[in-house]
Amino acid sequence: MGRDTIADILTSIRNADMNRRGRVRLVSTNITENIAKILLREGFIENVRKHQEGKKSFLVLTLRPRRNRKGTYRTFLNLKRISRPGLRIYANYQQIPRILGGMGIVILSTSRGIMTDREARLEGIGGEILCYIW
Repeated sequence: MGRDTIADILTSIRNADMNRRGRVRLVSTNITENIAKILLREGFIENVRKHQEGKKSFLVLTLRPRRNRKGTYRTFLNLKRISRPGLRIYANYQQIPRILGGMGIVILSTSRGIMTDREARLEGIGGEILCYIW
């Protein structure tokens, strides 16, 4: 039985966020690199660095600290896996959901690569809904 790499990525980021660790180390694949680039571009993480040990390469993500009302720093990300290996969820560009009225993002796997919901709507293409992030 295969592994769900996207769920592993999201779970690693979520666990690091809950334990208030500033960094996450992920195995580098094309999917993880594309998702990390989207998270960096949308401002959910602070930095992405590629690290190599022997023949294996890793991505080191630095999570963005956020300030809550009392002034202490705390990170908080909400990541939800939608499409999974047992149940794939597809949507055309008109059916792509809006998360928190546009405050969150939907990551899609399209025929033109992995992109956000805004980019997919602009290009007029749909695809598999991978996850929600807000």
